[in-house]
Amino acid sequence: MYAEKAVVRVHGDLRVQTRFYPHPHSDSTIILVNGSLATSAAFAQALRFLCPLFNVVLFDQPYSGASRVHNRSQAMLGKEDEALILLDLIEHFRADQVMSFSWGGVSTLLALAQRPARIRRAVISSFSPVLNASMMDYLKRGQEYMAACDRHSIATLVNDTIGKHLPPLFKRCNFRHVSTLEVHEYAQMLHHIRQVLSLDTDRYMQCVGNVDVPLLFLNGELDEYTTPTDALYFADLARRSEYVTIRNTGHFLEMEHQTAWEDVRQAIERFLLAADQVAGLRRAS
Repeated sequence: MYAEKAVVRVHGDLRVQTRFYPHPHSDSTIILVNGSLATSAAFAQALRFLCPLFNVVLFDQPYSGASRVHNRSQAMLGKEDEALILLDLIEHFRADQVMSFSWGGVSTLLALAQRPARIRRAVISSFSPVLNASMMDYLKRGQEYMAACDRHSIATLVNDTIGKHLPPLFKRCNFRHVSTLEVHEYAQMLHHIRQVLSLDTDRYMQCVGNVDVPLLFLNGELDEYTTPTDALYFADLARRSEYVTIRNTGHFLEMEHQTAWEDVRQAIERFLLAADQVAGLRRAS
């Protein structure tokens, strides 16, 4: 797939490496927000069903992936900073849709709470507002290993917990990626974990109540860390929200097996294309 690469200045003097996949017949653009310890490469499977439908934007955070070499500053970024980065990219690419994965949901919902005028709908995958016992154990062990910069233990932890349902090839790739990150990237992730553990739930949930666009929450049936049941805690505040459980699937959804890929594709296509189909019927009548 052809991609236009560019370095975009965001949030003051930060720079992010972006990849724009153009669609010759679509005027809709979706921007994807990855989770902690991940780069935009994690969306390779999602690109397979998104690129035939929309223009697609991928980006790496300033401290990670292809963006890291463009930023000399080693200052820690909070989720509020990442929300502002996302808002800048939405404007730059004139994106009207957004899709996040895992902890990318925090910055995405914080950005959506600002009610960016361009955004029409959003998909929030593998995320919930509840730090359940499994997630708390994962975060606390991750905090310990990252503080010690124990690369092997960090990578093993990811594969044994949220990545337990990944196929062997993806587990090997995941281990290699996580165990070879820069020290600053581990420090940044440690900063995020500490921020999450001290999160004011009431303030955060109030923020979600400010989101005024339709939301689709996708969660895996087998995901012990961001469960479908826990995601439903958003229902009372996110008034225009839908919830889909992907069967026989853990945290990484479409990456885990072909049936999960098909189920995620169908759920996302139905949700993202629904408004356009309704608008088309209205124009036709």
